[in-house]
Amino acid sequence: MDKRQPSKSDIVQSVDVCIEVLLNVAKNPDIRLTEVAQNLGETKPRILRMLRTLERRGLVRKSDTGTYRLGTTAIILGTAASTQVDLVRIANPILEEVGQKANETTQLRIIDNGESLCIAKFEPMRDLRVQAMIGRRRPLTAGSYKVLLAYLHPQVQLQMIPETLPRLTKRTITDRSKLVAELDKIRRQGFCVSYGEVSEQLVSVSVPVLAFDGSVIAAVNVGAPAFRTQKSDVDRFIVLLKEAASKISARLGW
Repeated sequence: MDKRQPSKSDIVQSVDVCIEVLLNVAKNPDIRLTEVAQNLGETKPRILRMLRTLERRGLVRKSDTGTYRLGTTAIILGTAASTQVDLVRIANPILEEVGQKANETTQLRIIDNGESLCIAKFEPMRDLRVQAMIGRRRPLTAGSYKVLLAYLHPQVQLQMIPETLPRLTKRTITDRSKLVAELDKIRRQGFCVSYGEVSEQLVSVSVPVLAFDGSVIAAVNVGAPAFRTQKSDVDRFIVLLKEAASKISARLGW
């Protein structure tokens, strides 16, 4: 395999400039065409062609006021890159620390193909505990994993909410308008607590993990049997998870 760094002769200059345009938008949300051109020392017509190409592929989006910021495709790329490179390695010891302090099961979940996907876990040494499984999927619209949905851009969020919401238990939200209101509340408070939305015997608490640009990349979670979980336990889980999410987010550049 050729591992050498590309030389100047290997570089396609227009692609190189286009990447610079994308990075400029990433670092300066709501930037204008004129500012991008000035920052890069390029002509406005050339930068406009590149912005239109990036917009067509969903990497940037143009607002009604003519400014540019990252689009949904860029968010997907950023999430995938961070997940593949660092997320599990960074999160595993922190999940274990939280799990030991809470003496309950902890998980790390990401959004994958419109669902929440468990990519890391820790289970305490006790007979009765929540069973976690790496690779297990759950709906984004039920349980505390709604926190992943809550932190998406509103347009992306609405696209990911199905017209018919699956009912998993009698506590599951099945009305879209109620779900949207709940997602707004979750974002404002910074965490999500679920009492029996996925399983009637389960209490689940999740807090978002943020990437370098403030977008949601994952959620850290504590799951516990409902019969032994009091309000004071939930409050303690929230504190532990916020500390854990902050540590992971900081190590990812947030």
